[in-house]
Amino acid sequence: MGAGHQHGGGSGHATAGAAHRGRLLIAFGIAAVLLVAELIGAALTGSLALLADAGHVATDLVGIGMALTAIHFANRPAAAGRTFGMARLEILAALMNCLLLLGVGGYIVFEAFRRMQQPAEIEGGLTMVFGVVGLALNCVSLLLLMKGQKESLNVRGAFLEVLADTLGSVAVIASALVILLTGWQQADLVASLLIAAMIVPRTFKLGREAVEVLLESAPRDVDIHEVREHMLGVEGVSDVHDLHVWTITSGMPVVSAHVVVDREVLDAVGHERVLHDLQDCLGGHFAVEHCTFQLEPDGHVAHESRVCH
Repeated sequence: MGAGHQHGGGSGHATAGAAHRGRLLIAFGIAAVLLVAELIGAALTGSLALLADAGHVATDLVGIGMALTAIHFANRPAAAGRTFGMARLEILAALMNCLLLLGVGGYIVFEAFRRMQQPAEIEGGLTMVFGVVGLALNCVSLLLLMKGQKESLNVRGAFLEVLADTLGSVAVIASALVILLTGWQQADLVASLLIAAMIVPRTFKLGREAVEVLLESAPRDVDIHEVREHMLGVEGVSDVHDLHVWTITSGMPVVSAHVVVDREVLDAVGHERVLHDLQDCLGGHFAVEHCTFQLEPDGHVAHESRVCH
């Protein structure tokens, strides 16, 4: 008497990142222009902070490119061998962004210590000009990605890269100003180390969230005990077990559960009424669009395989 049912769909549901593809494309173009400008600026001024920022912009390009590629493949129709399609590619792209950011942070620290041994003369005026250009372009990209980063881990990875680069531009401008006003060349090294320090904490936060999705942990904004209580509040439901809540990719939460229903209720209203009530419960309170329930009469749990528990 078990009954399975699906509502919504993981395979046919567009991922959260898909809605922001156009904005990511614009941010990609801005990053490409900025990379060329900062590489020229670093060559002309000798600024490590500017070179560090250019290196970070290069990872922006790669990171946003990966995000766009992941969105493309993640929103392809599901196939027989991949019933949820390739939606997880967006999470893998976010994780790859983390590795890129950590690599850039490590390179900046290495280069800063190397420069301490072999100091370089920095042209403060030109460094200031390129820093201001970088800040302006990065602010445009931040505004474009602001909304999407709240909805998609994949877009958030790109947003955090641009945010770190924006802070890097601020550090470049500050170091250039110090050099112009005081002549203290070490300000450039301090700025480059600050850029590295700003990258790492956000990177670990993003990486932790991506790993939680890959480990199929319950979404942070969903209290699994509250989900169970709401399901138990549906008329006729006496127990809920084998309850699983996880995320395929950002914006695609999934629930599956075995639901024990009083025999009298099943006989009176039928399976379909109970299923609709459960779907309304989860969709209304927890915004879960894809759910699978096995309805069971009292006593059925004793006949289930231990593998199910």
